[in-house]
Amino acid sequence: MEENKMFKAFLIKYGEIGIKGKNRHLFEDALVKQIRHSLRRAEGTFEVTKEQGRIYVNCVGEYDYDETVESLQRVFGIVGICPVVILEDEGFDKLAEDVISYMNMVYPDKNKTFKVHARRARKNYPKQSMEINCDLGEKILDAFPEMKVDVHKPEILLQVEIRSRIYVYSEIIPGPGGMPVGTNGKAMLLLSGGIDSPVAGYMIAKRGVKIDAVYFHAPPYTSERAKQKVIDLAKIVSRYSGPIYLHIVNFTDIQLYIHEKCPHEELTIIMRRYMMKIAEHFAKETDCLGLITGESIGQVASQTMQSLAATDEVCTLPVYRPVIGFDKQEIVDISEKIDTYETSILPYEDCCTIFVAKHPVTKPNLNIIKRSELKLAEKIDEMVEEAIRTTEMMVVKED
Repeated sequence: MEENKMFKAFLIKYGEIGIKGKNRHLFEDALVKQIRHSLRRAEGTFEVTKEQGRIYVNCVGEYDYDETVESLQRVFGIVGICPVVILEDEGFDKLAEDVISYMNMVYPDKNKTFKVHARRARKNYPKQSMEINCDLGEKILDAFPEMKVDVHKPEILLQVEIRSRIYVYSEIIPGPGGMPVGTNGKAMLLLSGGIDSPVAGYMIAKRGVKIDAVYFHAPPYTSERAKQKVIDLAKIVSRYSGPIYLHIVNFTDIQLYIHEKCPHEELTIIMRRYMMKIAEHFAKETDCLGLITGESIGQVASQTMQSLAATDEVCTLPVYRPVIGFDKQEIVDISEKIDTYETSILPYEDCCTIFVAKHPVTKPNLNIIKRSELKLAEKIDEMVEEAIRTTEMMVVKED
């Protein structure tokens, strides 16, 4: 689009970071770092600067506008992206002329209400803020008689910031919100090939948490394509979270052993308890502060309150379940928004049907579960050690 060529910078608006008091600069610095990292994917050269409590992305030379906006929309901590026109101060008449051509280019339909909001960060500018508002408003009305001023709820809020140069902007493209990744520690995501766990990882990453992941693979019962599907999901989540260290655990022998020794209606609960133990081992080894799962209360038999309590009992780290109160459709909506849905519904299952009980227990009794697990005592510890020892680790990031 022709109009995009006039924008040589973006003003980055952030939300919660602004209330962080004395630690605010740490969050701002983390946000700047994440913006620089994300912009590597976009065509162009960019300078990210922090000045007077503002973060600017300056575009040096030619760049791809749509790609740049898309990259910025994946950076947690950003609530708004404002395409900015930067003008040299060549006197008020030249400013008015440039503002009129800006309004003409950005708003082809002139039947709109507007308000001018000037900020004079440079106090030696000859006009005061209120004067700039009135005088620019007058010039705009002269140029576009069908426009009207509305100081309370304008359709267009034209911002004019007088600094060493003059910044003009009015559009705010929504960002993802949240907190910059890495400002709130690290957690281990139990990632399956389903719809829920990638959404859970995305939501915790949005709160500033760095994500690692563990996937339980059961060859030959689950195919290489199922494994690739999980790697692909991790790649999509990494667009938002940054690189993910993915632990791929060979879980076949443990599943077969539980299948052989334990009552079938308890299979899922006991398997999940061992998954949690192994995930927690890697979480502690890599300084994670908790586990993340995609469970939602009552969605399946292993996600009743009693079942969740039974699986949590093996953990000493907290277990975070960001979609716990969501309906399936609400989870699907987020998965579509973040682009994981189409990959999640590919027909390569991450858990073979031979390991799923026909009539799973929905209200497990912890004492009974522990009694059943005694039947595994002979071999289970060395099997868990072997699974940990043979785990494949890969760094997953967007190509």
